[in-house]
Amino acid sequence: MQCKWTELYVLVFLFVLSPLSASDGSHSLWLFPTYIQGKTQFPQFSCTTSLDDITVGYYNSTTYIPRGNTTNEDDVIDLDKIKGISDYMYNSFLRRSYLLGQDSQNDNLEVYQTLVLCELLDLDKPGQMIIRDAARGSTTDELRYFNNTFTYKVFTQNELKPHLEEFKQEVANTFYPVCITTLKNYLKKRDHQINRKVKPRVRLIQKANSDSGEFRVSCLATGFYPRHINLTLFRDGQPVSDHEITGGDLLPNGDGTYQMRKSLEISADKHKYTCSATHLSLDNKLDVTLEFDPGEPFKSVILPVLIVLALMLVFGAGAIIYKCRRRRAGVTRTKQNGESSVPSSNCVYSAASKSEENM
Repeated sequence: MQCKWTELYVLVFLFVLSPLSASDGSHSLWLFPTYIQGKTQFPQFSCTTSLDDITVGYYNSTTYIPRGNTTNEDDVIDLDKIKGISDYMYNSFLRRSYLLGQDSQNDNLEVYQTLVLCELLDLDKPGQMIIRDAARGSTTDELRYFNNTFTYKVFTQNELKPHLEEFKQEVANTFYPVCITTLKNYLKKRDHQINRKVKPRVRLIQKANSDSGEFRVSCLATGFYPRHINLTLFRDGQPVSDHEITGGDLLPNGDGTYQMRKSLEISADKHKYTCSATHLSLDNKLDVTLEFDPGEPFKSVILPVLIVLALMLVFGAGAIIYKCRRRRAGVTRTKQNGESSVPSSNCVYSAASKSEENM
């Protein structure tokens, strides 16, 4: 039970840290170092590396393990620099654990995480670097670096970087160049994975809402890669306003592709609804149109039931007629052969006996 609780705790932290994303058309390298203080079956310190949304490596403070690679990637990373950065982050976790631990009133497990993200923009232009720290399910502070300019925000009362200026120099002179270089190397090795394009499958679904008596129109795009997609619902050729739309979250599929759904509650008035998808895998936008008809639920549910009942009646009547004809044919053959006209012993009615006739 303790293991499951810890795993959930770690996932919650990853969820808190993950909303950052690289700009459309750029690529990014992500590092998720995690430090767990307390007794646990997980490593005390670990780090996951991702190229855009593909996990490419895992570091457990002693060994770097490549993930999902099909070619030799020994020349992609500098293990000595990775070890140096890892040690620096580990010591930073210890410092944060000490500073924040002064407020701790229990012996529960403490989980600390850092998100390190660097971007490579179009034409191989280095983009921003983000370092965001979190503890106990909340962001504590964030440092951004772009065009030799730093932006630092603190979300807690604790002073978590007492040597902030020294840390900025470490970022500018070591972290940033190592991250950009590693990102470029990974892009060369994983070009076939990163630049693959899978077209979305788009459907426009209409369902009746039994609770409200209204209907729901849902636009679903699934199975696409890369993750960037524009999904728009139109009513009679006009975009539906955002406040009417529910959903719209980007969700991963098990095969490495993504899905997105946007829904709209509508009444029984006639409109033309269109779902439009724009994606890098498509030469043109993909439109799926639905002509809304308030009688459609009746047609799609009641009519098939009536058809089935009619078919059952037809087959039932046919079976009865067939049995009657068989019985009549049997009686006719019996009379022609001069035999008794008693069809069988299990008939409902039978011929009367002589004793009964005399009564």
